[in-house]
Amino acid sequence: MSETKKQDRLIVVLVAIAAAAMIASYFSPIWWVALTAPNYPKDAFPDGIRIHFHFNGVFNGCKVTAGQGNPHQNEILQQDISGSEERYNPILDAGKDMNKGAQGLDCVHEMNTINHYVGMFPIGTGAPVERPMSKFIVALFAVMLTAFAVSTQRLRLVVLAGGFSVLAAWMLTDLYVLGHLQQFVLAYQDEAGTYFKEPERLQHWADNLTVALNGTAAGLIVAMIILVLGVWKIRGFTLLLALVPALLPLFFVIDYAGWLWFFGHNLHPWGAFTVKPFMPTVFGEGKVAQFSTYSYPYWGYALLVTIFLALVPAVLLRRKQLRSQEDGQ
Repeated sequence: MSETKKQDRLIVVLVAIAAAAMIASYFSPIWWVALTAPNYPKDAFPDGIRIHFHFNGVFNGCKVTAGQGNPHQNEILQQDISGSEERYNPILDAGKDMNKGAQGLDCVHEMNTINHYVGMFPIGTGAPVERPMSKFIVALFAVMLTAFAVSTQRLRLVVLAGGFSVLAAWMLTDLYVLGHLQQFVLAYQDEAGTYFKEPERLQHWADNLTVALNGTAAGLIVAMIILVLGVWKIRGFTLLLALVPALLPLFFVIDYAGWLWFFGHNLHPWGAFTVKPFMPTVFGEGKVAQFSTYSYPYWGYALLVTIFLALVPAVLLRRKQLRSQEDGQ
């Protein structure tokens, strides 16, 4: 077997590992955040108030089951973290929901009530473009990786053109024919409207989000066209098919940190407790008022790192092949 064929097989294996890790990461918790305070005893809330960040949303990370033998529940529900019974009490408010027959503690709601206490936006208003579009971006990267694994230029272009055509049809059908874009915008309005009682402002945000989602969909189609033309006309452009997906761990952290900055620097006067604008902790432990905060990558982020570790040698091998082809001409 020639050296080139050995390299091609190794590239296929590396890309397959990266693609499998990328698809798995879409369904996995990438990062976790938790809050702890004296109001949440360690024996009753071993993980604190914990949430998990996925590509497509924020999910409950608490393991506590409400109303089932929690000896501290009444204490938690009655204690006012502000020290004043006249001020808004997110613990008590959340506790009311816990007593309505809930099967378990919803820590996304609990986190929202705590954040509301200092004037933060609801968590669900973050990353409003990234969340509904993430499945299409992952699919875009999957097509790119499949094409990168192909060793011949002509077949690579066929894979790109065919895969992107299917992706574009799926995206347009999902967003517009099935109406999921409008459904998401309405859900966003409902989430923001939990605390904002200003219909005009909510409608303005919804209009902006609609424009942003339409623009992102159009941008993805333009990106598909550029990728096909780039691979067709520029030999080295092929490397971008794997190099861009390889940077997913970096893209996630940048986006995550950007939204944390947004939440910490866009506080509103509804909060019962006033704090100065701040940068929430991206990685490690922090402190906000009497709450200790924890923010760390979860096992889904290890999958993103796996993508990077698999694709970097694949890119280097393909680059070596392209250089050999240039030297041979």
